[in-house]
Amino acid sequence: MKNRFVSNLLLTLVWVALTGNFNFANYLFGFVLSFIILRVITRGSGTAKYFTIVPKIIIFILYFFYELIKANLQVAYEVITPHYRMKPGIVKIPLDVQSNIGITLLANLISLTPGTLSLDVSNDRKVLYVHAMYINDRQEFIDSIKNGFEKRILEILR
Repeated sequence: MKNRFVSNLLLTLVWVALTGNFNFANYLFGFVLSFIILRVITRGSGTAKYFTIVPKIIIFILYFFYELIKANLQVAYEVITPHYRMKPGIVKIPLDVQSNIGITLLANLISLTPGTLSLDVSNDRKVLYVHAMYINDRQEFIDSIKNGFEKRILEILR
């Protein structure tokens, strides 16, 4: 996987150097083009985990941006309206992800999302404690974390 990533990166840099255009759109196009070229060249050469992980990472990043925008709008609405709609609380979220990097990534993504903050991880690494501004239904909140961020992190790390 590392060799394919390096190849993809080098092909992207070659594309950018050949075109002489050093803007973000050209880098992105070069990355997509080199990804497709490597996919076609390595078709049928065994397992190609790189080609399944890259789309999952892109979907994961887009999902995070969606959640980030949604949470920002919710908190901004709370700030500009005179009504108090918050129902804050601390929720105990059971973890399926067990690796240090997975737990760290999940905790940081939760903390980066406005209105939520990761507080602690249990000593046995099976529970994450999260403070949230809006908890209308605890189980719904837990399910949104587990079926959102945690599910996508597990897909990438496995």
